[in-house]
Amino acid sequence: MDPSETLNIDAIIEMQDQCVARWHEQPVDNPYDGIQGTICKQHSFNYLLWHEEDIARSKDASDTEIAQVKRSIDRYNQQRNDWIEKIDDEISQIVQQMGVRCPDSIPMNTETPGSVIDRLSILSLRIYHLYEQLDRDDVDAVHIDSVKHKIAVCRLQQDDLKKSLVQLLIDIFSGQKRHRSYRQFKMYNDPTLNPYLYNAMGN
Repeated sequence: MDPSETLNIDAIIEMQDQCVARWHEQPVDNPYDGIQGTICKQHSFNYLLWHEEDIARSKDASDTEIAQVKRSIDRYNQQRNDWIEKIDDEISQIVQQMGVRCPDSIPMNTETPGSVIDRLSILSLRIYHLYEQLDRDDVDAVHIDSVKHKIAVCRLQQDDLKKSLVQLLIDIFSGQKRHRSYRQFKMYNDPTLNPYLYNAMGN
C-alpha cells in the first residue's frame, strides 16, 4: 500500500519546515487536526527545546537562569518523547483499522515511524538555523562554505530519512513489518521513580 494515501511524508516535511519559519515570527500554533496535528504538536516541543538548549549554552546566563532553563529542557524533552509515542499510537490505530495482521515471526524495525518523524523535525530546525548563518555579516567565506556544506548534508539526510520512512510505512501497512509503540518510561521527571524526588517528598 502507498503510505501517502494515509500519511503523506512530503506534506509532513513541508509542514515542519513551514512551522519552524512561522514560529520564529509568531507564537507557536497548531492549525492541523488528526495525525498531522499530533505530528505538529510533537514538532512544537522540539522547537521549544531547541531554543532552551541555546539559552543553556549562553555564557551570559546566570546560575539561576541555567537552573530554570534546565527544568524547561527536562519538561520539553519529556513532552517531546510523550508525543513521539502518541504518533506511534495513532499509527497503531491506523494499522488496526486497516485490519493488518502480523504474526510474531514478522520482523520489526529498530526505530518506529514516530522516532523517524522526530528526527525529521530536528533536521528541519537544524536546516532553518543553518540558513540563518548565511545571513550573518560578521563571518568569512570559510564559515559560509562550511555552513553550505552542512546544509547539503542535512538535505541529503532529510531525503534519506524520508525514503526510509516511506518504505517502513509501506512495510507496516502491508503486513511485512510489525509495528509497536515503544514506551520511553523517562524516570527523571517521575516523582515515584527518581530517588532525588521521592526522597525529598518523604522528608
